[in-house]
Amino acid sequence: MYCKTASYSPPLMIGKERGFTLIELLVVLVIIGILAGYIGPKIMGHPEEAKRTKAVMQIQGLETALKMYRLDNGMYPSTEQGLQALVEPPASGKLPAKWRTGGYLEKNKVPVDPWGHGFVYLSPGAKGDFDLSSHGADGEPGGEKSARDINNWEIE
Repeated sequence: MYCKTASYSPPLMIGKERGFTLIELLVVLVIIGILAGYIGPKIMGHPEEAKRTKAVMQIQGLETALKMYRLDNGMYPSTEQGLQALVEPPASGKLPAKWRTGGYLEKNKVPVDPWGHGFVYLSPGAKGDFDLSSHGADGEPGGEKSARDINNWEIE
Protein backbone atom coordinates (compact mmCIF):
# COMPACT_ATOMS: atom_id res chain seq x y z
CA MET A 1 0.00 0.00 0.00
CA TYR A 2 1.52 3.19 -1.08
CA CYS A 3 0.42 6.43 0.58
CA LYS A 4 1.33 9.69 -0.90
CA THR A 5 1.58 12.57 1.60
CA ALA A 6 0.59 15.89 0.28
CA SER A 7 2.47 18.95 1.30
CA TYR A 8 0.58 22.18 1.45
CA SER A 9 1.97 25.42 0.16
CA PRO A 10 0.02 28.67 0.12
CA PRO A 11 -0.98 29.92 -3.27
CA LEU A 12 1.26 32.53 -4.81
CA MET A 13 -0.32 35.94 -5.04
CA ILE A 14 1.67 37.64 -7.73
CA GLY A 15 0.49 41.16 -8.42
CA LYS A 16 -1.98 41.16 -5.52
CA GLU A 17 0.28 42.31 -2.66
CA ARG A 18 -1.47 44.23 0.09
CA GLY A 19 0.05 47.60 1.03
CA PHE A 20 -0.91 50.73 2.93
CA THR A 21 -3.31 53.17 1.40
CA LEU A 22 -2.50 56.85 1.18
CA ILE A 23 -5.12 57.61 3.84
CA GLU A 24 -3.56 55.12 6.29
CA LEU A 25 -0.12 56.67 5.76
CA LEU A 26 -1.50 60.20 6.29
CA VAL A 27 -3.23 59.16 9.53
CA VAL A 28 0.02 57.68 10.85
CA LEU A 29 1.96 60.83 9.89
CA VAL A 30 -0.62 63.05 11.63
CA ILE A 31 -0.38 60.94 14.80
CA ILE A 32 3.44 61.10 14.73
CA GLY A 33 3.24 64.87 14.19
CA ILE A 34 0.91 65.32 17.18
CA LEU A 35 3.16 63.21 19.41
CA ALA A 36 6.28 65.10 18.28
CA GLY A 37 4.57 68.43 18.95
CA TYR A 38 3.60 67.34 22.43
CA ILE A 39 6.73 65.46 23.49
CA GLY A 40 9.39 67.49 21.63
CA PRO A 41 9.23 70.63 23.79
CA LYS A 42 9.35 68.54 26.96
CA ILE A 43 12.52 66.79 25.80
CA MET A 44 14.14 70.01 24.61
CA GLY A 45 13.80 71.62 28.07
CA HIS A 46 16.03 69.06 29.74
CA PRO A 47 19.47 70.30 28.61
CA GLU A 48 19.00 73.52 30.58
CA GLU A 49 17.81 71.56 33.61
CA ALA A 50 20.90 69.34 33.31
CA LYS A 51 23.17 72.40 33.25
CA ARG A 52 21.55 73.78 36.39
CA THR A 53 21.96 70.39 38.11
CA LYS A 54 25.62 70.28 37.08
CA ALA A 55 26.16 73.80 38.49
CA VAL A 56 24.63 72.72 41.81
CA MET A 57 26.94 69.70 41.92
CA GLN A 58 29.97 71.85 41.10
CA ILE A 59 29.07 74.30 43.89
CA GLN A 60 28.72 71.40 46.33
CA GLY A 61 32.13 70.06 45.24
CA LEU A 62 33.71 73.49 45.69
CA GLU A 63 32.10 73.77 49.13
CA THR A 64 33.67 70.45 50.11
CA ALA A 65 37.09 71.60 48.88
CA LEU A 66 36.72 74.90 50.78
CA LYS A 67 35.83 73.02 53.97
CA MET A 68 38.90 70.79 53.56
CA TYR A 69 41.01 73.95 53.08
CA ARG A 70 39.57 75.34 56.31
CA LEU A 71 40.25 72.10 58.21
CA ASP A 72 43.90 72.21 57.12
CA ASN A 73 44.45 75.95 57.57
CA GLY A 74 41.90 77.16 60.12
CA MET A 75 40.34 79.66 57.70
CA TYR A 76 38.73 79.95 54.29
CA PRO A 77 40.60 81.67 51.45
CA SER A 78 39.88 85.37 51.35
CA THR A 79 37.85 86.94 48.55
CA GLU A 80 41.10 88.30 47.07
CA GLN A 81 42.74 84.87 47.14
CA GLY A 82 39.59 83.41 45.62
CA LEU A 83 38.98 79.86 44.50
CA GLN A 84 42.44 79.79 42.94
CA ALA A 85 43.71 79.16 46.50
CA LEU A 86 42.27 75.65 46.13
CA VAL A 87 44.73 74.77 43.35
CA GLU A 88 47.84 76.77 44.25
CA PRO A 89 49.10 78.27 47.51
CA PRO A 90 48.09 81.93 47.88
CA ALA A 91 50.93 84.43 47.61
CA SER A 92 49.12 87.36 49.24
CA GLY A 93 46.87 88.01 52.22
CA LYS A 94 46.89 85.69 55.21
CA LEU A 95 48.96 82.73 54.00
CA PRO A 96 47.81 79.20 54.83
CA ALA A 97 49.93 77.32 57.35
CA LYS A 98 49.31 73.79 56.05
CA TRP A 99 48.33 74.10 52.41
CA ARG A 100 47.86 70.58 51.00
CA THR A 101 50.41 69.52 48.37
CA GLY A 102 48.49 68.95 45.14
CA GLY A 103 45.69 71.29 46.12
CA TYR A 104 42.09 70.65 47.02
CA LEU A 105 40.53 70.04 43.62
CA GLU A 106 40.87 66.81 41.64
CA LYS A 107 41.91 68.20 38.29
CA ASN A 108 44.09 70.91 39.85
CA LYS A 109 41.96 73.47 38.05
CA VAL A 110 39.16 75.75 39.23
CA PRO A 111 36.07 74.75 37.22
CA VAL A 112 33.82 77.15 35.37
CA ASP A 113 30.05 76.80 35.50
CA PRO A 114 28.22 74.90 32.73
CA TRP A 115 27.72 78.16 30.80
CA GLY A 116 31.45 78.93 30.77
CA HIS A 117 31.43 81.62 33.47
CA GLY A 118 33.50 81.66 36.63
CA PHE A 119 31.92 81.06 40.02
CA VAL A 120 31.55 84.09 42.30
CA TYR A 121 33.26 83.61 45.68
CA LEU A 122 33.07 85.94 48.69
CA SER A 123 34.70 85.31 52.06
CA PRO A 124 33.44 86.30 54.51
CA GLY A 125 30.09 86.02 52.84
CA ALA A 126 26.87 87.95 53.40
CA LYS A 127 24.93 84.69 53.91
CA GLY A 128 27.52 82.56 55.72
CA ASP A 129 31.25 81.94 56.20
CA PHE A 130 31.53 82.19 52.42
CA ASP A 131 29.15 82.81 49.53
CA LEU A 132 29.52 80.80 46.33
CA SER A 133 27.35 81.47 43.27
CA SER A 134 26.85 80.85 39.58
CA HIS A 135 25.02 83.62 37.74
CA GLY A 136 23.31 81.16 35.41
CA ALA A 137 23.04 81.25 31.63
CA ASP A 138 23.38 85.04 31.23
CA GLY A 139 26.40 85.39 33.55
CA GLU A 140 24.75 88.41 35.24
CA PRO A 141 23.49 88.69 38.83
CA GLY A 142 19.78 87.98 39.26
CA GLY A 143 17.67 86.76 36.40
CA GLU A 144 14.83 84.34 35.88
CA LYS A 145 14.45 80.78 34.57
CA SER A 146 17.78 79.64 33.02
CA ALA A 147 19.40 82.98 33.94
CA ARG A 148 18.47 82.60 37.62
CA ASP A 149 21.43 82.56 40.00
CA ILE A 150 22.44 79.37 41.79
CA ASN A 151 23.69 80.14 45.31
CA ASN A 152 25.26 77.81 47.87
CA TRP A 153 23.06 79.10 50.69
CA GLU A 154 19.91 78.10 48.74
CA ILE A 155 21.03 74.53 47.98
CA GLU A 156 19.58 71.90 50.27
